[in-house]
Amino acid sequence: MRHSTSFLLTALCTGSLALFGAEPRVFVSAFASGDKAGIHAFGFDPKTGALQPLHRTTDIQNPFFLAFSPDQRFLYAINAEKFGGADDEFVAAYALDRNSGQLKRLNQQSARGTASCYLDVDATGKTVVVANYASGSVASLPVKEDGSLGEAASFVQHSGSGTDPVRQKGPNAHSIVFSPDNRFALAADLGIDKILVYQLDKDTSKLTPNEAQPFVKMQPASGPRHITFHPSGKHVYVINELANTVTCFDYAAVTGTLTERQTISTLPGDFTGKSYTADLKITPDGSFLYGTNRGHDSIASYRIGADGKLTLLSIDPSLGKGPQNLLISPDGKWLLCANMPGNSVIVFRIDATSGKITSTGAPVEMPMPSCIRWVK
Repeated sequence: MRHSTSFLLTALCTGSLALFGAEPRVFVSAFASGDKAGIHAFGFDPKTGALQPLHRTTDIQNPFFLAFSPDQRFLYAINAEKFGGADDEFVAAYALDRNSGQLKRLNQQSARGTASCYLDVDATGKTVVVANYASGSVASLPVKEDGSLGEAASFVQHSGSGTDPVRQKGPNAHSIVFSPDNRFALAADLGIDKILVYQLDKDTSKLTPNEAQPFVKMQPASGPRHITFHPSGKHVYVINELANTVTCFDYAAVTGTLTERQTISTLPGDFTGKSYTADLKITPDGSFLYGTNRGHDSIASYRIGADGKLTLLSIDPSLGKGPQNLLISPDGKWLLCANMPGNSVIVFRIDATSGKITSTGAPVEMPMPSCIRWVK
């Protein structure tokens, strides 16, 4: 079924809940302002991959990125009246009603920066970190017992510039993620071609530069954007927006240090147009990695070797303009792609043996989908 945005403005009907029961929920942010802004909740049919609209939360503007607490009771979202404006943006905290998909606003706190574009929650659920793109900074916010946020416990302003005179005039922090053992947080800064490594004090929610390796320098003009850890915890992958590549690092968990092993393209060798990568995700079994190309409008699929290195399998159409964000279901069977300027979400089935992705049907239409999250 091809859905229009109009259904997202209607109230939840009893039939929808009866149909989906305790099935997974999918949340997608609409990176827009005014009447088009919101966080959309869907039921997900694990047999067919179909998305069923449940609810739209509307008390938010430009919710570019979302993150759930580990117990999935609370959702944190960027809230910006004017994204990337002169004023600092906010991180909003919500309590989740899983059955209905409704979100209850708890509070919000300053993100301590502008064009806030990434959130992560630590393994204890007690710390939220945010990356601020335009102002080139990261901050950490403590989480209270009720899921609400306290004021920033730490703030780090990045400095420097890169070699691209247009895109790298100054720091542009684009993501920050916690390590699997919850001891470190890694931040990708597109503007200065660095992965910065911070130690986390779990008691105070404060970030401090890692003593063993405060940062690792990327290739010039690569523009590191998003980071993900391999499920084994032994490797880290970074997708580079400007260079259209993925870099593989060996990761030493004891010291929080990175050693570069490989950089591989996300684009066909004969492509000559303009394109910029966005997101990358790994299947839960650690076998496959997927990355998005905006411009080429495709999803690059790789097999992950025993040594962590990547082998390109295929580059398939994203079936929409500007694939912005990906989600892989916890069972590794489904890949969801948010085509942000294409105003659509596409569901792909993942072949467990080959890693091949196949679309399950028509796109689900919604305005400017920018981030997808899953609730079991």
